[in-house]
Order: sequence, then C-alpha cells, then structure tokens
Amino acid sequence: MSERAAKQQQAVNCQGATPTRTPAGNAISVLAFQILRLSANLATAGDELAKPAGQTSARWQVLAAADYEPSTVADIARALGLTRQSVQRVADLLASDKLVKYEDNPVHQRAKLVRLTAAGSNVLRVIQSAQIKWANALAKKLNVTDVTRVSTTLEQIMNVLRA
Repeated sequence: MSERAAKQQQAVNCQGATPTRTPAGNAISVLAFQILRLSANLATAGDELAKPAGQTSARWQVLAAADYEPSTVADIARALGLTRQSVQRVADLLASDKLVKYEDNPVHQRAKLVRLTAAGSNVLRVIQSAQIKWANALAKKLNVTDVTRVSTTLEQIMNVLRA
C-alpha cells in the first residue's frame, strides 16, 4: 500500500479508540478501503469506455439492465445497488434521448417497464465492444486464478452483508 493510502487507512482504523479492531477486522477495513478506491477507478474507466458513444457509466449501467430484460426502475435500482431516484433520473434522460422507452407493465399499473430501443441497443453494443477489448487487455496483466479467488471472496462478503 502506498504511503498516502496507508495514511488514509490510518484514519479509517481509528487507532486509540475503544474497542480496537482484531487483525481480521483490520483486514476487512483495509479491503473495504481498497474496494472504494477500486470503485472510483472503475467508474472512471467506465466513463472513458462509454464516452465515445456519448454516454456515461451510469447511463451504460441502465442501458445494460434494460437490455437484459425490460424492468421497472425500482428493479434496476435493486439490481445495481443504487437508489430508485438516481436510476429514475438516468432512465428519464435515456428516454428523452430515445435510447429507452417506458412501456405498460402487465403486473403493475403505475410502475412502467424500461425497455431498450433499437438506438439504445446500438449504443450499448458500441460500449460493450470497447469494454471487451478493455477487459481482455486488463486480464493479460493479471493472474486469472487470483482474480477468480478475489471475485469469490467479494461474493461471500456481499452475501454476509445482505444476511
């Protein structure tokens, strides 16, 4: 860990406070800090990947969710771990750009379904093509076994947090 990151982590560690963290608690705290930094880096990378298609990573996420299956804004928000209001704002912008459209929902009168349009599908394919190249280039620099192990561990942590 860099000196700067160590100093920032020091603030997270709250040393001198009672009770003190166990070594495992410290490991989780360091991991959480690194994940937050990684999240920021991934958001920046996502914005760069989406930019040539005139989009942002937030818009890309909603486009991809709508491509998977028509869903309500609330369902998309739950799937992405975002607030309904933030997804509603992005979906409204995408609808105004005619990249998604709202359709009647047969199971709920007021909660419309967000469906990808043909234009939205074209935009999404451009972004996904760039993402495939980016992911493959990044993967060449990493050990796939380590990446798989980290992914499994993150899934376990998310399951514990949800429980």
